Amino acid sequence: METHHHHHDHCSGHHHASPANHGRVFALVIILNMLFVGVELTFGFIAHSTALLADASHNISDVLGLILSWSAFALAQRKPSKHYTYGLRSSTILAALTNGMLLLVACGAIAMEAVQRFSQPVNVAGMTVTWVASAGLLINGLSALLLMKSNQHDINLRAAFLHMLADAAVSMAVVIVGLALTYTDWVWLDPSISLLIVLVILIGTWGLLKEAFKLSMSAVPSNINAVAIDDYLKQLPGVSDTHDLHIWGLSTTENALTVHLVMPNGHPGDEFIDLVIAELKHDFSVHHATLQIELGTTEHACALS
Repeated sequence: METHHHHHDHCSGHHHASPANHGRVFALVIILNMLFVGVELTFGFIAHSTALLADASHNISDVLGLILSWSAFALAQRKPSKHYTYGLRSSTILAALTNGMLLLVACGAIAMEAVQRFSQPVNVAGMTVTWVASAGLLINGLSALLLMKSNQHDINLRAAFLHMLADAAVSMAVVIVGLALTYTDWVWLDPSISLLIVLVILIGTWGLLKEAFKLSMSAVPSNINAVAIDDYLKQLPGVSDTHDLHIWGLSTTENALTVHLVMPNGHPGDEFIDLVIAELKHDFSVHHATLQIELGTTEHACALS
């Protein structure tokens, strides 16, 4: 008997907060941080503080990352075309990956400068450091607050939020350094805090970088339980088996799935397909699913095996 294949591809809209709102938040946070980077670099050189310069370098990478994230959001709104059939949604994945790599480069530069300062200590203007870092604490805290209401399930937005939150903590540490240097001659404290900043950034960045890399390699997104999805599909009425199940991230917020369902009794009808599509979206966060129905009369080996 000839095997019949029926394909149903349902594009389900996945609604997030308005891109225009994201754009305004990103614009305000970027402007605030660019202004502060200028102030921090200037006073970092004046006060001979590696802690301030380290924080400024980190903030520069954050500004670049925010610009990348903002650009990716704009690209993700582009409609699919004959050349980009999923649109440009994956630009958000590339932005998150680049963001993480920028942070690693910044960490290397900060660490090298701090190590040199241990062998060549420099007197630091403690009170200047304190006032500048206090301003940073205010700006970074405000930036984190603005981003806090964004969708935390999007690693693009989560990266921006976590960076601002980490920056606020780092600024607090630099304030402590400034106060200590005002009343002591512990010049080793400035490069020590710089290395601590590097450690904090690395810890906060590693998970983000790993998740972005996995998404860029079309791995199953971290919020998806592939085993549970396979079990769900196999227990559907009329389904005797499944194969060629593939799940990947279209963007940092949308997931796609393709699967072959073996149904010996024949095609169950569009109503059944629509129900499965809706349940995959609601229960498993799969926003774009393609189901292929097979009668199971022949073997269908996966081309990727």
